[in-house]
Amino acid sequence: MIKIGIINVSDRASAGVYEDIPGKAVVKLLTEWLTSAWEPVYRVIPDEQDQLEATMIELADVEGCCLVVTTGGTGPALRDVTPEATEAVCQKMLPGFGELMRQESLKYVPTAILSRQTAGIRNQTLLLNLPGKPTAIGQCLSVVFPAIPYCIDLIGGPFLTTDETVMKVFRPKS
Repeated sequence: MIKIGIINVSDRASAGVYEDIPGKAVVKLLTEWLTSAWEPVYRVIPDEQDQLEATMIELADVEGCCLVVTTGGTGPALRDVTPEATEAVCQKMLPGFGELMRQESLKYVPTAILSRQTAGIRNQTLLLNLPGKPTAIGQCLSVVFPAIPYCIDLIGGPFLTTDETVMKVFRPKS
């Protein structure tokens, strides 16, 4: 079974102050797009860099997730530490993911320039930071997802397939 990690990074959601809507938005999109059998490995944690690093390492190295998606913690606020945690646990960074997501978000809000989403590789796991707003999650994930299955191929992960009527991915012709 293919495992995909989903981490909602939120002080308030982890404390039960409000419902974890961002993480559920990721699960909903992946369920709509993926035809591969997969299961979510789900966590809701506070904006604590050491805890986030430990959780990303657990999902990648222990749980064997081929993809770990975070939601939240990508802005300029003092408690926003998701990109720093991602950089700390990855061997390679993939700045193009963040660049494309910011470009897409600028179509909707001028504050997209404040976003610090990024992506990187830890062993055979792609880690991807998404914003915390559910609408922004859909906008950002839909624009970068076409490259994700091929990236996972390149790092030795499982072959992800999608419903091409709702999410067409790119793989070079052999």
